[in-house]
Amino acid sequence: MEILHSATGLVRSPISATLPQITSRLFLTWGILWSFPETHHHIFVTSLAISWSITEIVRYSFFGMKEAFGFAPSWLLWLRYSTFMVLYPTGMVSEVGLIYVALPHMTASQKFCVTMPNKWNFSFNYSYASALSMALYIPGFPHMFCYMVAQRKKVLSKAKKT
Repeated sequence: MEILHSATGLVRSPISATLPQITSRLFLTWGILWSFPETHHHIFVTSLAISWSITEIVRYSFFGMKEAFGFAPSWLLWLRYSTFMVLYPTGMVSEVGLIYVALPHMTASQKFCVTMPNKWNFSFNYSYASALSMALYIPGFPHMFCYMVAQRKKVLSKAKKT
């Protein structure tokens, strides 16, 4: 729903920031963690859960306060636009790390792979697609991080003026 809300303008978040975030979370939760139980006990699961959880607790607390009371305390505003500096890198490293940990299991199991010959004359290798998704973090991470830095600068400078 967040993608739809962003695409239709119901929320101010741009689709260019919302789509990669939601897509990566779905891919990690279903395409990696649910699909490859061998990843469940890796330390990256803990750091991923902590990063995602703190991010969402702060985010939804901030927006909940704004909706309920029309404002959020300055400390919550600061947390909303500052915690990403630590949580984005730890979340990204955890996400990429879990994909990397799952790669040998993907290759061995051939789960979600389509091999030729088949009636569609098409093949798909899930481990190659997952490796490609890891590569997308190279341009994706700076894009998301710079977006948040710009948001932080805009919002916190506006808050200082008031």
